Amino acid sequence: MSISAELAKRIVGLRYEDLPLEAVSSAKMAILDTVGVTLAGACEEATMAVERALGAGAMSGPCLVFGRNRRTTCLDAALINGTAAHVLDFDDCSNTLGGHPSAPIMPALVALAEEVNASGHEVVLAYVAGFETEAHIARAVNFHHYQKGWHPTATLGIFGAAAACARLLGLPEERVSTALSLSVSLASGVKANFGTMTKPLQVGQCSRNGLFAALLAREGFTANPKAFEDKEGFLNVFNGPGTFDAAKILDHWANPLDIVAPGVAIKQYPCCGSTHPAIDAMIQIVRAHRIRPEQVCHIDVWIHARRLAHTNRPDPQSGLDAKFSVQYCVARALMHAKIIREHFEGDAFRDPEVRRVMERIRVAPYTKVQFDSSNHFGAELAVRLVDGNAYSAKVQSALGRTSKNPLSVELLKTKFENCAMRALSPEHVSQLYSLIRRLDHVQSILEVTAIMDTDPLRQCRPAIAKNSLRSSLAVVQQPASHWRPTPRLNPH
Repeated sequence: MSISAELAKRIVGLRYEDLPLEAVSSAKMAILDTVGVTLAGACEEATMAVERALGAGAMSGPCLVFGRNRRTTCLDAALINGTAAHVLDFDDCSNTLGGHPSAPIMPALVALAEEVNASGHEVVLAYVAGFETEAHIARAVNFHHYQKGWHPTATLGIFGAAAACARLLGLPEERVSTALSLSVSLASGVKANFGTMTKPLQVGQCSRNGLFAALLAREGFTANPKAFEDKEGFLNVFNGPGTFDAAKILDHWANPLDIVAPGVAIKQYPCCGSTHPAIDAMIQIVRAHRIRPEQVCHIDVWIHARRLAHTNRPDPQSGLDAKFSVQYCVARALMHAKIIREHFEGDAFRDPEVRRVMERIRVAPYTKVQFDSSNHFGAELAVRLVDGNAYSAKVQSALGRTSKNPLSVELLKTKFENCAMRALSPEHVSQLYSLIRRLDHVQSILEVTAIMDTDPLRQCRPAIAKNSLRSSLAVVQQPASHWRPTPRLNPH
């Protein structure tokens, strides 16, 4: 059988009652986080530009445009909401994917679920199927795929979106296989556009295209079942001969589920995940020694060479560009002992004080002596003060990066509230939080989207003032109270 056919068999064979409680728990956590960042991202200029380009109001339909007083077709909703989900770079990450797993899947899945009136547990199952699919394809091609310049969130996330939507539609194996093969031709996205509006657009487009592939497959569309392994197929074209291991796509399927281990990484900061361990290290030093920017002579930062390649940006030229500047992010962490959304809005990146701090920051790839060569999630930071004192910190992995070091329920709830309140009232935010916490028991996804569509204001609100944000969004090395799964009901 072809790779797409073997994947289809596994996707169709995945059953809700077989999901471990940890998988359901992690899925709800990721869905909650994605809904929150999508609501916040709905207010961004890139998202609104996509909506305008599509023709606001021109196409009506059953699917909610997050943060707006309107509904549209499922494909347009996936594109707009997919862009919104990634525009702040605040959405979750996957160590396996080398990118963001939920932003490609959830916008497409929610739009389709509205159209077919799917239940909460059906959405959870489809989400897990999509997550597992994109992760397994990533195992075969990374990290060469990433280093070559592809944007894995888009080029691999499309398979997650297609698998999730095909599973929700209940397509038979042959048509799920077709949806995956179709997605090979619809996959795109390059890292050259990081730091611009095109990066989130790539994710919106992959979410739409994954859904489109599933809908086409439902209609009997055709595609080469060997689109992955063909000499002119995905593996050879996107990666190149000798740079992938196709067997890894099918090995150890759901054993364990990737969403369980290594798990989903929830971001604390609205910037590139490659900067997060350095931010954590800087905040640790600031809190331990209460240093101020004027006391600092220079700062040395070491992160993995793979991550330094796209974060060594000593002179960011926009807020989006600053999200990928390790120098900018470390400087903000020194100045404020936290990183918040407002640090990347407007002309914040031009702040003369932060620019003066950035001039004293030196970055370099870390060595095998500093970190095990297999760890590309760490950072080391050394600060020398003008009085001669020196302090250092070493972070093996940012808080929340794996299921072994999860973000606490309290921090996740705070992040969700701060994000969602850019588009909804506090009352509706609270209702939405409670409903997603028990999503596996919700009879219809329409209950969830109705809350976002019944807010009397139903419009983007101005960003929350800096001094009103709770400081718990900064790194707090506290024991995590785990995301507790609700008891399973029989979905049948």
